Amino acid sequence: MSGHSHAKTVARTKDANNQKKGQIFSKIARVITVAAREGTDPATNYKLRQALEEAKKFSMPKENIERAMKKGSGVMEGEQLSEVFYEALGPNSVSLILDGITDNKNRALGEVRQILQKHNFKLANEGSVKWQYDQKGILLINLKSQGLNPKTKEEMELISIEAGADDIKWFQEEGEDYLEINAKPENIEAVKKNLEEHGLAIESSSLGWVTKEEIEVSGSDKEKLERLFEDLDDSETVQNIYSNLKN
Repeated sequence: MSGHSHAKTVARTKDANNQKKGQIFSKIARVITVAAREGTDPATNYKLRQALEEAKKFSMPKENIERAMKKGSGVMEGEQLSEVFYEALGPNSVSLILDGITDNKNRALGEVRQILQKHNFKLANEGSVKWQYDQKGILLINLKSQGLNPKTKEEMELISIEAGADDIKWFQEEGEDYLEINAKPENIEAVKKNLEEHGLAIESSSLGWVTKEEIEVSGSDKEKLERLFEDLDDSETVQNIYSNLKN
């Protein structure tokens, strides 16, 4: 729930209806299940720790979390889940990286291909898009959600740089200002800790894909892409969407 970006997913789900929340819980449960295969201790399992933070942020019921953990650890029987990764190309040189989780790779591939074709995108060969991106730690901070000791934009930028950020940028989503902080994957935990020690509340943190070069599209084309992103968000398979669009 990142890249196109994570903030869009966060903003959309603040006022999500029950059906939408059910879809979100289902997706988070799959992430927890897959992550728990590598151990059930969040202190030593970064992926699980991030998934549990997402679950907490969206007020996912405790029993859902525990059930997903048990499936991942093998205590409870569950579907055989696999991680999937897609690259896609569309009009105006727009590129996408999608990652997801599925219990049926063939069905998932067909579903994603159908959504892309509906919006004049096509699946790309492995590696033909990925080279345009770097894997980064991605942290998001909402300017409004800074608690009792809010900082100015300039203060937040300075704190982020001192905390070890490789890159920072501001963008607006749903009328709210977000600061996106990129860090080396191996540094994301240290950067996050430094930010929190300086009193900044982290909206989300994850590993994801950041484009090396952003592109801009016209207003009408951007609206078309929003419809594509909404359809991908609604997909049972797709977990995260990353694009080279400028926010």
